[in-house]
Amino acid sequence: MVSELERLGGRRVVDAGQDGFAYRFDWGPNGLRALAPAAEVVVLVDVLRFTTAVCAALEAGATVLPYRWADDGAARFAAEHGAVLAGMREPGEPSLSPSDLLRLAPGTRLVLPSPNGAALAVAASELGARYVLAGSLRNATAVATAAAALAGGGPIAVVAAGERWHGSTGPLRPCVEDLLGAGAVLAALDPSASISAPQCSPEAAAARAAFVAARPRLDATLAGCASGIELIGRGWADDVAVAAEHDVTVVVPMLTGDGFVPA
Repeated sequence: MVSELERLGGRRVVDAGQDGFAYRFDWGPNGLRALAPAAEVVVLVDVLRFTTAVCAALEAGATVLPYRWADDGAARFAAEHGAVLAGMREPGEPSLSPSDLLRLAPGTRLVLPSPNGAALAVAASELGARYVLAGSLRNATAVATAAAALAGGGPIAVVAAGERWHGSTGPLRPCVEDLLGAGAVLAALDPSASISAPQCSPEAAAARAAFVAARPRLDATLAGCASGIELIGRGWADDVAVAAEHDVTVVVPMLTGDGFVPA
């Protein structure tokens, strides 16, 4: 059976685990592969839009089941789990839109595929990560607090999903919004931003510094980045605005056998 990491082009990564640091940061499937084995807690970040959507759905009282993108088995999976399968926003279906998911009926079970964040969640589960949390700007400090408690002093890995060049299966495109979302979690974990062991790795400190610099203008930054411009061009400026809200909820989505539920 092909694993999600293999589907995404993941490869074995050597000597990239950022050993010796409490807080670590990397990108995409290979970053997850490098960091997850030694981490007590993995925080996934996909600001536009998967982890923001997960947070919004849980704020509404729903449960989110991540699923592989473009997989013919999604409808069957949803039926087997008593869940609704997310679709397209245009006809009014539940979708990756966080602004719509904030209005979900409490108790809804939603199967939510996405090519980046959901794929990483499936891959993290396949890797056997002990705790997997969904972080975003909306819940950054709450996620950091929960991660620190769950880790018990062990390493915390923050993995940014990134976007894709040339469609959902293209090469990874590091993106501003995920760098800032990861940085927001790391800023709450380590106010000092020290890059000396045992705190932030240089990679984590760099992400934190990017967030600290952008924090006074998160709305404008997300609206002006490539992903934000794309969503606004589709008429979804409301999703960008919802994703740019910082620390507006204490909801911490944690991946369990039943999907993402409040930690």
